[in-house]
Amino acid sequence: MAVRSSLGDLAMYIGGRWISDRSADRAEVRSPVTGEVIATIPQGTRRDADNAIESARASQQRWAVTPLPERARVSRRIAEVARRRHAELTHLLTLEQGKPYHTEAIVEAGAVPIWFDMAAEYALTLETPVLPIENPAKRVFTIRQPRGVYAVVTPWNYPLGTPSQYLSAALVTGNAVVWVPAPSTSACAVKLMECLEEAEVPPGIVNLVTGPGPVVGDEIVAHPGTDAVAFTGSSATGRTIAARAAGKPLVLELGGNGPTLVFSDADLERAAPAIAWGCYRNAGQVCTATGRILVDERVREELADRLVDAAKKVRLGDPFDPLTTMGPLNNERTATKVDEHVADARQRGAHIRFGGRRAEGFPTDLYYLPTVVDGVPPESRLHLEETFGPVGALIPFHDEEEAFRLAAASGLGLAGAVFTRDIGRALRVAERLRLGTVIINDQSSYWDRRSPAGGASGTFSGIGRLGGKYTLLEMTDLKTIVIDVGSGPNMAQPAT
Repeated sequence: MAVRSSLGDLAMYIGGRWISDRSADRAEVRSPVTGEVIATIPQGTRRDADNAIESARASQQRWAVTPLPERARVSRRIAEVARRRHAELTHLLTLEQGKPYHTEAIVEAGAVPIWFDMAAEYALTLETPVLPIENPAKRVFTIRQPRGVYAVVTPWNYPLGTPSQYLSAALVTGNAVVWVPAPSTSACAVKLMECLEEAEVPPGIVNLVTGPGPVVGDEIVAHPGTDAVAFTGSSATGRTIAARAAGKPLVLELGGNGPTLVFSDADLERAAPAIAWGCYRNAGQVCTATGRILVDERVREELADRLVDAAKKVRLGDPFDPLTTMGPLNNERTATKVDEHVADARQRGAHIRFGGRRAEGFPTDLYYLPTVVDGVPPESRLHLEETFGPVGALIPFHDEEEAFRLAAASGLGLAGAVFTRDIGRALRVAERLRLGTVIINDQSSYWDRRSPAGGASGTFSGIGRLGGKYTLLEMTDLKTIVIDVGSGPNMAQPAT
């Protein structure tokens, strides 16, 4: 089984100092891989969050007027440190989160320096225009400015990649940050914070507060001392945050249940492995995972057979083993939800073609078999809610209009996919689906870091866009400046 590793008592980072009160409450961080305690983290209080906000406010104005090239150099230094510590970050990511070391953790840890380098690159090229206007005595131009102090709350499914995207964009654009990570992956957050400290990010610019979301997360979101909020996580928590942060600019990347539409003319040999990867990558714990498969009834049985074959090839096991392709779920709450969703589908008449239960013989009860459920009724929870586990749920349709109705039924609209050989249909369907991203003839969770991603309006999948320059645009204010240049001679005369 996995290499044992203990980090001992970890600390929060506020105002450029590690804060560790040994008399304060602490929580254990247990590995979903081994069940062992790998660290303890402080259970931060609202007072800790207040101190972090005070530190951020005291530092942000100096950082905002720091020349942009210098902020970009700091971001690139963070990238250099993260590259140097890649092996350490990868090991901890696998141990604490549970994703396979060789196929997924290496990639996520490797994305950390990419995010910081990319933010520096885009920040140095974010130009704003001088606007053509009617009045010859005025000049109008725009500039981008930091929003101020950002409250950033990040999830456990990508505990290095998601924070790196937010922190890099906030830093290069001149914001300060108070960051609350998910409790179950707070050790990863501490190690990422160490990278920032080693890169000499000025004190107070990034502050890390660990502890329960309803306490420290709520405090930084609602506190009048934070100016904007960035959050990735569930739709339910996102709605709570939006209410508590009323009036503040929001970037919310929320839940999805990735409808994948498979039409009768689809290349099933190509579609099946792509769909399976969308279902089982990171054990299905991806916001853009293939949560449900809407398939033309004429090819449903063949696709189900192919997905069962693909599920049988998934190697569930020790995520440090090079042969493993899927590790455990991260936490019991998620595993219980998967149990409930599969049981609900079974009770409603769906057929469990493969898996459908937790695996036996592992160090923890969080290893879940890759699952294929056929004939899922439209009223089932697998269809209407985000499962966040390794489940491929097939829901049949009979025509294009029924497919659209099924796709829209959940109220979620983050990302999806369409499989068809008909380019006209592909574009027609992609344009009509109420989703932030539509992938044609590939798995729903494909994403290039430079492209915009986020939820569609009218759904519960979030606000704003992330990726490349779009994260930087979301985390800045666009200010308009008007200059009166006077009414000199001939200004009102037409050109000759």
